[in-house]
Amino acid sequence: MINTPKLDRIDLKILAQLQKTGRITNVELADAVGLSPSPCLTRVKRLEQAGYITGYGAQIDLKKLGEFVTVFTEVTLQDHRSSDFVRFESKIRNVDEIMECHLVSGGYDYLLKFVTSGLGQYQEIIEGLLESNLGIEKYFSYIVIKSPFVKTYYPMQKLFGGSL
Repeated sequence: MINTPKLDRIDLKILAQLQKTGRITNVELADAVGLSPSPCLTRVKRLEQAGYITGYGAQIDLKKLGEFVTVFTEVTLQDHRSSDFVRFESKIRNVDEIMECHLVSGGYDYLLKFVTSGLGQYQEIIEGLLESNLGIEKYFSYIVIKSPFVKTYYPMQKLFGGSL
């Protein structure tokens, strides 16, 4: 990775603003964090180059596009060698319907988040994974009935002790 700069309070403010409003203009961002536009833009570019900002994108309301199913799936692997984890992760990384993959501690190994067009599609994907000989011992599926809220930003002020 490129030389990773140490972040100060203003950098953290920039990150907090951009994650909530990615389409904010540089002038508005500079005003929000207490800088003039030129130094603000320089900081944003530096944060991008250092990998703190990994991209910009639109947040889509899937409910407006149709009916979709979100399923959280606990996966336990048969074996726990490093190569087993690498093999599993490399295969599921290419499954477009898997939106998140978390290696966790506790009673299972991975927590996956799927978004599919329906339960039939979800079942086809799971069966395909089982047939791929990835070493899956067992899995449990949790179908989301309702998501009262989904946050798309991190609580920067709370994470950094209110120093913003």
